[in-house]
Order: sequence, then structure tokens, then C-alpha cells
Amino acid sequence: MDYIIVFLPVILPALFWAGYHLYVDRHLPEPISHLLLAFVLGVGSFYLGKSMYGALDFVNLRYDAYALAESNLVGLFAYSVLAIGVIEELAKMTPFLLVILRFKEFNEPIDGIIYGSFIALGFAAVENIYYLQFLTGIEAYARGFAGPVVHIVFASIWSYYIGRAYLFGKPLVSTILVALAFTAFLHGIYDFIVIGLSASVLPIAAFLIAGAWIWRLYRIRDLHVSPVGFHSQNSSTNH
Repeated sequence: MDYIIVFLPVILPALFWAGYHLYVDRHLPEPISHLLLAFVLGVGSFYLGKSMYGALDFVNLRYDAYALAESNLVGLFAYSVLAIGVIEELAKMTPFLLVILRFKEFNEPIDGIIYGSFIALGFAAVENIYYLQFLTGIEAYARGFAGPVVHIVFASIWSYYIGRAYLFGKPLVSTILVALAFTAFLHGIYDFIVIGLSASVLPIAAFLIAGAWIWRLYRIRDLHVSPVGFHSQNSSTNH
């Protein structure tokens, strides 16, 4: 029971955001088993990302971001974009490309956002467990609910565009590269602001996430307008 209480800041936010996405996807829902698998893959992607960070040690490019914030803001910016952003978004993207796109139920653009979000939720859950040791109770709950949002919004961007390119038969490799570069840059900018700049600048990071979330809300709304039409146009070419 004590362990459950300790991990409530992780468990409750995970259940909340999972429930939210089940509600969002209520019109043509994905199989629960697939969503659970996406979450588990997200957990695994955290450790994949951790291995990527470890690989930086072999080329002497592993740095402490918080130490860079105190001594080298230019270095922190480069590390945030080229290391943190690339590694974490690539780690989440990898199971999406290798597993999720193979699901026969992956048949409409909103599916990319839903599956990408569940992968991000698994990644964020493990990350939140790691940060529990550094946070007070209130801070843990605040991070528990807000932390997944950051990973969800960035994952939603690349998963939507990659999923759309896959379904419509558009060039996949170029879409993957552009989507990774764009989301890694946004992720890096966010981390640079949060880690390296003063509290007075934090609203910029908040606006960045809020803007991406608003884009996500509008995209999901638009994708719900004519899902039947999408299936009728693409079922013959994709299945």
C-alpha cells in the first residue's frame, strides 16, 4: 500500500490522460490492447532514450544540462536541441515506426495522434518516477499531470504527419526526417527555456506548449469531421 501511495503522482496522471485520449478517440476507437501496447512501448522508449544518452559518453558529448545552464548557455542551447530534443523524440518515434504503423487498425490520421500520445504517456510515466526522488508531494502531482503534456504535444506533431504520409502514400523518409527535426527543435527550445533561463521567461515555454496543444485540439476536431470519407477513399489502397 505504501508503494501505491508513493507512486500516485505517476499513476493518477497516467490514468487521467489515458482516459482523456480514450474519450477523444470514442468515435472510431482503437483496440484497448493496442493502446496498452503503445503505452508499454513508450515505457521501453524511455530506456531506449537512456541508452542513447549513454552512447554520447563514448564520443565525449554527454553533458549535465543544469551544469551547462550555469556556465554555458550557448552550449546548453545546442545540447537541448541536438541531444535532448533529438534523442527523446527519436526514442518515442522508433516504436511508432517499427510497430504502430503495422497495425491493420491504423487507418485514419487521428490514429497517429492517439498512438503517439500513448507512447509519450508511457515515456513520461517512467520519467516522472525518476523525478519523484527530487520533488515534494505537491510538486510531484504538478509534474505528474503537466509533464506528460510536454511529451504528448511533441509526439502528436510527428505522429500526425508521419501517419498521414503513410496513409496517403506520400514520401515517408523525408516526412520522418522533417518531423523529427521540427519536434526536436521545439523540444529543445522548451528545455532550454525551462532549464537555462530565469523564471520570468518561463511563460514563453508555457505559451509554446499551449500553442502546440491548441493546434492539437483543432487537428483532432477537424479529423472527426469526415472520418467515413477518409476510409472510403483509402481503404482500397492501404488494406
